[in-house]
Amino acid sequence: MNSFDPGIAACGLFCGSCRKFRKGSCPGCHDNEKAVWCKVRFCCRENGWQSCAECTLVPLDACGKFNNFIAGVFQVVFRSDRRGCIARIREVGNEAFAAEMRLAGSYNRPVKRK
Repeated sequence: MNSFDPGIAACGLFCGSCRKFRKGSCPGCHDNEKAVWCKVRFCCRENGWQSCAECTLVPLDACGKFNNFIAGVFQVVFRSDRRGCIARIREVGNEAFAAEMRLAGSYNRPVKRK
């Protein structure tokens, strides 16, 4: 299991570069008790995972919690790539992913290193 980083949301997005998160006006995904509507967050908390990157229950493509209507809308509106973030976390781990995202100043698209 990867080490826990409070800046990584359950769906793989990086809260750590969000202005509200950095200013302390948003607790981030894991500590946001108002986010009871988020099935991904609930599933990860229930299973003790940082994010969907640790899930072995179902393939990400087949997960109804990860691939729901609201997630699709969120992805379009914020031009996010949660699937890419999960893939990158699986590839390099939480710490390296968070470090890459901090350096890039990005929270919704994974950094591709060559």
